[in-house]
Amino acid sequence: MSDETRLIHAGKTGGALAKTVGPPIQKGSTVLLPNAEALYDDANHVTYGRGGLAAQACLQEALAVLEGAVGVSLYPSGIAAISGALMALLKTGDEILVVDNVYKPVRRFCDQVLKRFGVTVTYFDPHTPPETLVATASDAVRLILLESPGSLSFEMQDVPRIAELARERGILTAIDNTWAAGLLFKPLAHGVDLSIQALTKYVGGHSDVFMGSVAARDPALVRKLVDGVHHMGWAVSGEEAYAILRGLRTLPTRMARHAESGLTVARWLGDQPEVRQVLHPGLPSFSDHALWARDFTGACGLFGFVLRPAPEAAVNAFLDALKLFGLGFSWGGFESLAISCDPQLHVRRFATDYGGPLMRLHVGLEDPEDLIADLRRGLDAYAKLAD
Repeated sequence: MSDETRLIHAGKTGGALAKTVGPPIQKGSTVLLPNAEALYDDANHVTYGRGGLAAQACLQEALAVLEGAVGVSLYPSGIAAISGALMALLKTGDEILVVDNVYKPVRRFCDQVLKRFGVTVTYFDPHTPPETLVATASDAVRLILLESPGSLSFEMQDVPRIAELARERGILTAIDNTWAAGLLFKPLAHGVDLSIQALTKYVGGHSDVFMGSVAARDPALVRKLVDGVHHMGWAVSGEEAYAILRGLRTLPTRMARHAESGLTVARWLGDQPEVRQVLHPGLPSFSDHALWARDFTGACGLFGFVLRPAPEAAVNAFLDALKLFGLGFSWGGFESLAISCDPQLHVRRFATDYGGPLMRLHVGLEDPEDLIADLRRGLDAYAKLAD
């Protein structure tokens, strides 16, 4: 054979791979099948690389263990996981009930995409009693989308009760469970049909990979999710799946540190004269603390707080004075972050008056005493313009 032919076919994997603690990262769009019969046997063979190879399969298996799921679908981002699940399950003429504290990009998808395809979107107050929510749902309601706690204002819903009542009426339930990372709260064990995560956040843990997941126990729903991924042409790479799987290994250890440091900072903030209230589900003073204590096994590092009234310039001065807290919209990584929330609240249908500027912190893995000193610097800058 010529060099051209030999070089095309030389250097292929031969024999068993060495065993490592992580799966191999396979790069390939083309998958070579063992025989002609297997070419169209996609029930028993991976026939195209977009469907996922070793690293993706290992990540799905590990996430299924975490979530207590029969199957897990992967998506290229958290918002893709939510939009993908909704597109897989909803059709023209359906109605979806969406909690009003939902992640802003989800609202954008609902209002600008779902409505365009003839799906009615109805937002409900996070504190609507489960009995009222389900009893007043129209016959067209196909799914209820929850987020508990909300990622800006941290209201919680009685998720198990909503799931129970919805099931009685044949309504599906789904929850954005990113705050709990599939670890601190188990939606599927509490009767929810779909557990959705932005793996970008805590599971990845290093602020450098985008990915989302949807987990389900019902094989029929698992099949619909898989079909939805295939129909939309989504895929995640082996490198990204490997990075998320690597983060998953240390998730419990990191979450414990996030929780401990977050509560330390939250308690300190509650004692500061510039702070009106702290919105942390793990604090007994939080209005929905009882729900959190009943259903959750721990906290993460994401929470909010309300400053005493002051001009917008004071809010900006607070943020600009911070040296350790970065100013960024994501969360769940090793680093601490801070944002102001008020500009995002005007789209809500059920407005809440917090009595002052609403702020959000993500407490990372730094020493909490250093973070407290940084916040004190910011509060000093705030106080100068608030007087």
